[in-house]
Amino acid sequence: MKIITWNCNMAFRKKAAMILAHQPDILIVPECECIEKLVFGTDTQKPSDILWFGNNPHKGLAILAYHNLKLTLLDDHNPAFQMIVPISVTGGDVDFNLFAVWANNPNDKDGQYIEQVWKAIHYYNELLTPKRTVLAGDFNSNTIWDRKRRPGNHTNVVKYLEEKGIYSAYHLHHSQIQGKELHPTFHLYKHQNKPYHIDYCFVSADIAKELQSVEVGEHAYWTKYSDHVPVIVTFNTGLFR
Repeated sequence: MKIITWNCNMAFRKKAAMILAHQPDILIVPECECIEKLVFGTDTQKPSDILWFGNNPHKGLAILAYHNLKLTLLDDHNPAFQMIVPISVTGGDVDFNLFAVWANNPNDKDGQYIEQVWKAIHYYNELLTPKRTVLAGDFNSNTIWDRKRRPGNHTNVVKYLEEKGIYSAYHLHHSQIQGKELHPTFHLYKHQNKPYHIDYCFVSADIAKELQSVEVGEHAYWTKYSDHVPVIVTFNTGLFR
C-alpha cells in the first residue's frame, strides 16, 4: 500500500507520469485542475476513481485512487472546510477513512491555513480514531510558525491528533522532531536555500504499525515541476489490498 501527497503547482495532467512512476494506491494532489481538464496521454495510468474539490477549475484538490480502490465522500462532509475532505476508501482488504488536506481557505478571515485544520479536526472529532484513519496533504504549516496565543497552531494540531492515536508517518519513520525536520517538502519560489517541511501524512496507530518507508522527493529533480516535492509513504504489502 502506498499513499503519496504532492502539491503539483497546477497543470497536473502534464506532470502525472512523473508521480505515477512511483505507483501510488492513493494520490492526494493539491493545486490540481478539475476533472474535466484532466486529459491524460494514452500511456498514462488511469485512476480507478477520482474526486476533486474547489472553486477554481485550474487549482483545486484532487484525490486519485488506483488498483480498483473506490473513493466515497462521507456524509459528514462540511463544505465550510472546503479543502479538508473526509473520504471513505474501499475496495482493498481493509477500508479506511482518508482526510485529504489542502489547508488553504482565503475566505476564512479567522485563519486560512493551519487554523482550517484545527477547526476541521474538532468538527470531525468522532471520525478521528486510532484505527483506519489517514490525514494527508499540504498543511501549509510547521511548528516554527506557531502563534502561541492562538490555539489553532501546528503544535496543537499535532498534539490533538496524537491524543487521538494518530501520528505523523514521516516523524515516526525518520525519528524527527516537529519543527526540526531534515527533509523539506517545499522550497519557497523553488529556491533551495528556502526550505520548509509543510506536507504530511498522519496515520492511526494500527496503520503506523505497518509503516515500511517514508520518502521525501529531492529538490533537484522535482523543482522542474513544482515548488513542492512528494511525500511517499509505503506500508507493508497487502495491508489494504
